[in-house]
Amino acid sequence: MVAGSNWEILHIPDKPPSSENFLPTVNVFASVIQPKLANTLVRRLSQIAPMENLRHVKRVKKDYLEGGKLQLSLILCVACENENQLESIPNDVLQIINTYQLSAFITKVSKYAALTKEEWEEQCKLWPTSYHPPTYIDGIAGFSEVDKQFVFDFMHYAIELAKSHDCWLVNAAVIVDPAAQQIIASACDQICSSHVTSNSNNNHTGLESSNPADKRLLSVGLQGQPPTGSYKNISCCSPWRWIERKQACSESEKSSSYLHPLKHAAIVAIDNSASRDRCLYPNLGQIEKLSSNPPDSVQSSSVSSHSKRRRTNDIIVEEDENQDAHTSSLCLASARPYLCTGYDIYLVCEPCTMCAMALVHQRIRRIFYALPNPSTGALGSTYRLQGEKSLNHHYAVFRVVLPDHIIG
Repeated sequence: MVAGSNWEILHIPDKPPSSENFLPTVNVFASVIQPKLANTLVRRLSQIAPMENLRHVKRVKKDYLEGGKLQLSLILCVACENENQLESIPNDVLQIINTYQLSAFITKVSKYAALTKEEWEEQCKLWPTSYHPPTYIDGIAGFSEVDKQFVFDFMHYAIELAKSHDCWLVNAAVIVDPAAQQIIASACDQICSSHVTSNSNNNHTGLESSNPADKRLLSVGLQGQPPTGSYKNISCCSPWRWIERKQACSESEKSSSYLHPLKHAAIVAIDNSASRDRCLYPNLGQIEKLSSNPPDSVQSSSVSSHSKRRRTNDIIVEEDENQDAHTSSLCLASARPYLCTGYDIYLVCEPCTMCAMALVHQRIRRIFYALPNPSTGALGSTYRLQGEKSLNHHYAVFRVVLPDHIIG
């Protein structure tokens, strides 16, 4: 078990948060009002001046003056972007201003809804807004202490797997069934033969590394943005590195080894997961064919008349056996997960676009990575594939910030 006191799990939102020094804003007309008029004015203004594009902005702002006196400010309407803004107030709003003797003033509010809690706190310094974490992604809610410990344990396993190579640091991927807390498949980069490593499907045991070079490389990465040299042997960070290796290989080395540009850690782990399914469900193809074409006896039994179903006991028994076999086959097929649906994956380094898209197709539920990929990272550093609304699947993305002592 990994002590998680210095570990941290950070959610990577689908869009980059706004800079603290640059918060997009829009001008609005507001006025201080009497608290007893709040409900009446809010109802009226919602009808004549709805804030369709500012639904995240709260209409009323509360302030407490000296002595604890409550002061309410109300947004009247959005201000037009021109020099004579006061003249752009709609007539219906002007009527309310005159009827209740309000003093309108211009203030700024946030133009867009907050993507993170930190951004929401900055917005509220201008005017109160609402913050709603994304709900279209499963698994984005907070973590209990037990859940955190499992996350730290599986990430620690992935790191030890990446450090188990004697020559260089590579990326490692571990696919996990969170419901059973079980490792489904694991792999490292295999773009060349020297990267081949054994796959682990079930055992969750750490792999010890005695190579100080790996530890130095990983320790550099823990500081945030490591030098490019530390990442040059990680496939997702240097996708064209395999060409340099191919050109540097002698003829004898080329005949005794292989180079495969697509065998990144996540891709190999996906392949290992599929191999595991083929071993657990060897007759899956026959089952799927059976489910689409039920036995004739099953089809006929569903449409036969009452008199036909009572012909002889032997025929009834035979039909029951066929139907039971068909039902059992369907149950076996339904027990197999669809690709990696509901699974989590732990990666030492942030995946590239190819790997991130492969994880979309595999229906991965959550992605955890430890080190950012400043050159080709697709889940926070360079791109944010998890925020692409045109995709038919979305996963939650988290970065696990590691403590220094994990290098040991």
